[in-house]
Amino acid sequence: MSDLFAPAGPGGRTLLGRQAQVLLGFALPRADCLLAGIAQVIARAPLRQLTTPGGHVMQVAMTNCGLLGWTSDRRGYRYADRDPGSGRPWPAFPEGFLTLATDAAAEAGFPGYRPDACLINRYAPGTRLSLHVDRDEDDPVAPIVSVSLGLPATFLWGGLARSDRTVRVPLAHGDVVVWGGADRMRFHGVLPVPPGTHPQAGAFRYNLTFRKVR
Repeated sequence: MSDLFAPAGPGGRTLLGRQAQVLLGFALPRADCLLAGIAQVIARAPLRQLTTPGGHVMQVAMTNCGLLGWTSDRRGYRYADRDPGSGRPWPAFPEGFLTLATDAAAEAGFPGYRPDACLINRYAPGTRLSLHVDRDEDDPVAPIVSVSLGLPATFLWGGLARSDRTVRVPLAHGDVVVWGGADRMRFHGVLPVPPGTHPQAGAFRYNLTFRKVR
């Protein structure tokens, strides 16, 4: 897999696979709009730390926007059209969210992308995301568009089996990772976020993860 990890220089892209890449700084011109949208969503659907089916409390705080939202509890992982905390529909995509997702997908070779869910994850320093595959979507090949905002992080990019070697990919404010097609079911995660303060996001890293569920 190392032969696919090919940095393309500042402002360009980093190839992770045949249908996976990092668009370096792609979201920077829209970062203020995206952060404002995140605040709007959180005001209506507060961040929460979900519980896994096994009873483990997730480190990362999250919420959702769009037609569907991802959730987890003792009953399992699933998508729902309503916030289980309030019983209300998830907030709609804020201004600029859908355009960014479709533009990034098209730039990465996936034209016509129309996500119906966006997970909003907030990482405090020291929090991490374990290596996993996103399997709860009906569409197993439509791309995931993952936007990094705030503190830098290290993305773990693995193979189709958990035991495959992983590559460490640095992600900065404004970087967008897109993977789909043959690379859609690769394992991935995030190493513990280092301490720091970002001028726009404070002491946090925010991650927008757009998905086509149905």
